[in-house]
Amino acid sequence: MLYFLGQLGESIAAFNVFRYITFRTAGAVVTALFFVFMFGPAIISGLRIRQGHGQPIREDGPAGHLLTKKGTPTMGGLMILAGAVSSTLLWADLSNGYVWVVLFVTISFGGIGFYDDYLKVKRASHSGFSGRQRLLLEAFIGLIACYCISVLTDPSISNSLLFPFVKGLALNLGWFFVLFGAFVVVAAGNSVNLTDGLDGLAIVPVMVAAGSFGLIAYLVGTPNFADYLLINPVPGTAELSVICGALIGAGLGFLWFNAPPAQIFMGDTGSLALGGALGTIAVAIKHEIVLAIIGGLFVLEAVSVIVQVVSFKLTGKRVFKMAPIHHHFEMMGWTESQVVIRFWIISLVLALVGLSSLKLR
Repeated sequence: MLYFLGQLGESIAAFNVFRYITFRTAGAVVTALFFVFMFGPAIISGLRIRQGHGQPIREDGPAGHLLTKKGTPTMGGLMILAGAVSSTLLWADLSNGYVWVVLFVTISFGGIGFYDDYLKVKRASHSGFSGRQRLLLEAFIGLIACYCISVLTDPSISNSLLFPFVKGLALNLGWFFVLFGAFVVVAAGNSVNLTDGLDGLAIVPVMVAAGSFGLIAYLVGTPNFADYLLINPVPGTAELSVICGALIGAGLGFLWFNAPPAQIFMGDTGSLALGGALGTIAVAIKHEIVLAIIGGLFVLEAVSVIVQVVSFKLTGKRVFKMAPIHHHFEMMGWTESQVVIRFWIISLVLALVGLSSLKLR
């Protein structure tokens, strides 16, 4: 919305700043952070009153969680979504198609997560929305989004999978790219969802990933920088930096209330929306493989669950003491804060590795 003030720059020089993506990204960070700070306490109070006993805690999870986390309200993702979406609408160029595609997935995935959280609270059970139905709905949303991205992108690379660390290496997937992109979006959403199991565990790696992809989107969407770095330019995607900034600001505000001991959990409302947003941005800027590197922590969490389930069904034995893997380390004696901070460190290291792909070619 404020982007259009830049058009007044021809007559009033001060308004030129609204043309700059860097300025608007910084504005998005501050606006989303301010929004969550201002309205967060009221949202938490309202959710606590309406939910009564708060989010149901897994009975098969670490025993300590039944004591330390019982009664904590969920659906804190509403704070993140409200701050990030309102900030994006204020600062982004709303004539940019990529912006609307990412917002579509973010809000849609957030809606699915909200319904899942609602059922859990209503039933006072850890079981919510049918897993199969949820995945089908997410896949449908992902297919629509990736088809739109394919249409928006330059035909020369629209359906290609680009490889990091190797100059010019690409694999044309044809229309199978839409299926592949939808898989990335759905996998990202559910991987972040699985990671959200301890206070502050998911939100910081999400912010690290958002910051990384904000930088990549800016470079990929700016032809001069893309040519210098020998990466394929994707015109128009630089505007996604503003959304990444909004996610960072909203995430920082949420972390203020989610830091141990958490006053609120983000729930599926937040984790699905954030993961879906990151996955969609990765598909739009043609950095799907880099998402698996920068978001390697989320991949590790998802793989640990898959390995645990497959192993138990085939052999009757469990590979980990408990899955997802952050609970495995809790069962090994790590404190919650140790698990969280060490996983944050891992996410930072992986982000540096992923960002190195911009120059190492």
